[in-house]
Amino acid sequence: MDRALASAPYVVTAMLIVVGVIHLLPLMGALGGDRLSALYGVRIDEPNLEILMRHRAVLFGLLGAFLLFAAFKPPYQNIALLAGFVSVITFLYFAGSAEGFNAAIGRVVIADWIALAALVVATLASVLSPSQANA
Repeated sequence: MDRALASAPYVVTAMLIVVGVIHLLPLMGALGGDRLSALYGVRIDEPNLEILMRHRAVLFGLLGAFLLFAAFKPPYQNIALLAGFVSVITFLYFAGSAEGFNAAIGRVVIADWIALAALVVATLASVLSPSQANA
């Protein structure tokens, strides 16, 4: 049991890396409408929608970068976990409450379920971490 507790900080780091990488994937959408269409399986043929979606891609990049940063900086891990949960849970809620979605969005849903599982594991490891208990 002591060994598992000692490895808890590494589990938090690993899970935040997983969630960070998942959140970095949409960043390529900032390159333009063609990339966004490939990512989400929708036509981005209206300039205003392209602006909004490219901006969204940049914001996901920022969140992904923060999650990766926090993976190696324990003082930032709790806020990173919170930000990750907000991002993932809201998307899963929006997707679940929609009438239906295409296969590309379905892949995003699967990625977010993986991210949610990683966030839960990271949170449990964080709670069990000796460094958290001594903080």
